[in-house]
Amino acid sequence: MPAELTRVLAVDLGGTKINAAVVGLKGEGAPHLGPVATAPTPAREGANAVVAAAVNVAHEALQGTDGDGPPLAAIGIASAGVIDSARGVVTAATDALPGWPGTDLSGAFHTEFEVRTRALNDVHAHGLGEAMFGAGQGCNSLLLVAVGTGIGGAFITRGQVLTGSRGAAGHIGHVRTAGVPGVEDLVCSCGRRGHLEGFASGPGIAAELTRRGTPAASTREVADLANNGSRIALGTLIDAGRLTGRAIGDQLNIVDPQVVAVTGGVASASGVAGEEWWAALREGVHESAMDAVGNTPIVPASAGNHAALLGAAHFALTDPATEG
Repeated sequence: MPAELTRVLAVDLGGTKINAAVVGLKGEGAPHLGPVATAPTPAREGANAVVAAAVNVAHEALQGTDGDGPPLAAIGIASAGVIDSARGVVTAATDALPGWPGTDLSGAFHTEFEVRTRALNDVHAHGLGEAMFGAGQGCNSLLLVAVGTGIGGAFITRGQVLTGSRGAAGHIGHVRTAGVPGVEDLVCSCGRRGHLEGFASGPGIAAELTRRGTPAASTREVADLANNGSRIALGTLIDAGRLTGRAIGDQLNIVDPQVVAVTGGVASASGVAGEEWWAALREGVHESAMDAVGNTPIVPASAGNHAALLGAAHFALTDPATEG
C-alpha cells in the first residue's frame, strides 16, 4: 500500500533571517519543499518580537500552499542557540539574539497552530536534513560541519541527532586549537580564548587577514583577494582550512562517522580560494585522524540551502520525545 503524504510546517529561525515552508514527506521518497516564505529577523527588538515574526512567516508559508492534501501533522522549528529539545526551550544564545535564552518556541507555536511542535538547534536540523536527504543518504551516520559566521557541528546516527543532555552537542568551533602564531590568544564569540571559531570562522578569517596587514571585512573579500593573487589572503585561508581539518580529524577519532559533510559560506568559496581551503582542510584531517578513520569521505553538503527546514520537519515526526 503506498505511503501517505505527511505535511509538516518547518521554520528555520536564524539571527538575521527567518524561513518557513510546508514540507511534504512520503515514506522513503524525496521530500517536497513548498514555497519558502522569508523575512528578516527583528533581533534587536527582543525575543517576543522575533517569535511573533516567526509565527507570521509560518502563516505566510501555509498561505503559499494550495490547501490540498492532509492537515498539518506537526511543526518543526530549527533555531539559533542551544535548544532543550525535550521542552522546545532556548537555554543559551549569543548576543546575535538578545534575550533569546528562556524563549519557549514549542509552546508559542503549539498555542498558535494547535499541532504538536518540536524545536532543535539549527545546525542539528541542518545535519538531520543532510543525513536523511543529502550526503548521508544510505549511510548509518554522518558528521555535519558548518563553517560560516560560526563553526558548528552535528552528529547523526540512524536517523537521530545527538543533541547531548543540554542540547549543546556538536560545538566543534569551541575546541582549543594551535599551530598558528597567536591563535591561542584570540577571543572567541563565547568569551573563551583559543577556540577554533575565533580563527577559522568567516569573521575570524577576515580578522586574521586584517591582523596580517591586509584589511578585510568579510570572508568574501578574503576569497576575492586570494583569487586575485594575494598570497597573504590565500595563506590565511589555508591556515584556517588546516586547523578546521585538524578539529574534524579529532572528531573522527571520537565518533567515527561514515561520512563528513561540510557546509557554510567559507566552505562554498569559489576559485583558487575554495580549492586551497578544501585541500588544506583534508590535509588537516589526515594530520589529526587515526589511520582507522583517516579514509572517511569528506564531502560538500548536498541537501541544498534549506536542509535545516527538511531536518526540522523530519525531527518533528521522528523524535522519540515528541508528544502532542
